[in-house]
Amino acid sequence: MSVKIADTAEQSDDPVRVVFIGGLGRSGTTLLERLLGQLPGVMPLGEITHLWERDLLGNEMCACGATFSYCEFWQRVGGAAFGSWDEVDVERLGALKATVDRTRHIPALAAKKLAPAQHQLVREYVSYFERVYRAAAADTNARVIVDSSKHASLAYCLRWSPNIDLRVLHVVRDSRGVAYSWTKQVRRPESPTGDQMTRYSPAKAAMLWNAQNAAFSLLARRGVPVRRVRYERVIERPRRVIASLARFCGLDLVESDLNFIGPGWADLGPSHSAAGNPMRFTVGRIPIRPDEAWAEDMAHGTRRMVSTLTRPLLGRYGYLAEDERVPEELPAEVAARE
Repeated sequence: MSVKIADTAEQSDDPVRVVFIGGLGRSGTTLLERLLGQLPGVMPLGEITHLWERDLLGNEMCACGATFSYCEFWQRVGGAAFGSWDEVDVERLGALKATVDRTRHIPALAAKKLAPAQHQLVREYVSYFERVYRAAAADTNARVIVDSSKHASLAYCLRWSPNIDLRVLHVVRDSRGVAYSWTKQVRRPESPTGDQMTRYSPAKAAMLWNAQNAAFSLLARRGVPVRRVRYERVIERPRRVIASLARFCGLDLVESDLNFIGPGWADLGPSHSAAGNPMRFTVGRIPIRPDEAWAEDMAHGTRRMVSTLTRPLLGRYGYLAEDERVPEELPAEVAARE
């Protein structure tokens, strides 16, 4: 049974504040979500883009350790948002996602105005997310909901909702470290069949890195509050970075709110992250240290290839030596992609 857009089309007087963590996977987005999730008033939900297929259909494991159908939090959210998760038409959601939530649709979603038919589809699609965000916020009394779905196309869809106060954290990491990470074999512990996380070749990871990061740069030009966050800076100065990001999220903290972060470590409590990196299952003290294995283990030719493919944005983000950087004015073909 499908949830109709008419149920949620009217503008709310009290938009739900959503902090969307974006960027290409393996860039430290899960770590950032976990750190933000320790702050008072913040409720991290994981990658909601995968909620429908992996959890509603696949009944995978919540970060709390219970399967989705037995997680009391998510069952409350489903009841409040839809009456029951059984009322969600996942097939319809999949069709909507294919129609509006793909990287190839970003140029249309970035326009100042959508065609009426497309606008209706985007609003119907986003209404499912709105319901989840609002129900989770009400259930936990959260002031800020964190969605670490990462995909730029979803952020572009969310910008069209008058019921969401959207703020975006654009996480970037050195493309060579990202590409190296995508070649690793990582098991998904939440999967009943022990599936492996997706792997990409270094060349494909480099191209995806370009596309996702360029898309978030354009989103900032469309009036959405976007804060760029370098993974390496989070590792170097986690306490200072999280304090700064809390202000961006609209949170007023006191110094003691950051006591879960120490020199080179952080204490993480349990969460109900619905999907994402296996780190979401970690509870307790974790080390915060650089992951620079790529600098030694990545083949020289591969490293050079990734550097070449991503050089314009690598320079813009400060990852190249001064004599390697490209001019601030990007080449025409790269600027066009942005």
